[in-house]
Amino acid sequence: MYNLSLDLILYSGALGLIVIGLAGMVLSRHLFRVVLALAIAEAGANLLLVLAGYRWDAVAPILSGAQAPASMVDPVPQAMVLTAIVIGVGIQALAVSLLVKIRHSFGTLERSEVAAGMDEAIAVSAAVPLLGSREKPAGGRPLPPPEPLPESKA
Repeated sequence: MYNLSLDLILYSGALGLIVIGLAGMVLSRHLFRVVLALAIAEAGANLLLVLAGYRWDAVAPILSGAQAPASMVDPVPQAMVLTAIVIGVGIQALAVSLLVKIRHSFGTLERSEVAAGMDEAIAVSAAVPLLGSREKPAGGRPLPPPEPLPESKA
């Protein structure tokens, strides 16, 4: 029977999370599942960073006296992971808010249907000149008079 070390199991788990996340991002057709796969890949990368800086025979890098212990865990990867977690939460919040806007605009989160809807919206907007917003301005100011459409030279 094989004697698997804990290091090998943890590194394999971290790489497995990264591979699962990347495969989910590439293979999924639903945009919310892509965001979830991104979170899984991020968790794997964070675990890999923590494992890279951890030493099993070391102590936490907290100095409490005049004499420092012989071996300490490297705190830099831990600080990087904390920063990566905060950035990842911000990216996930932005991605979910964009998904809400996409769902509201196109009625679906299927990648092919959203792409077709975006292509259609671009085609429609390319044929019509933009005249600016006709929403009521803030503060009760009156709207400017409508601009005439430019005449096409044929």
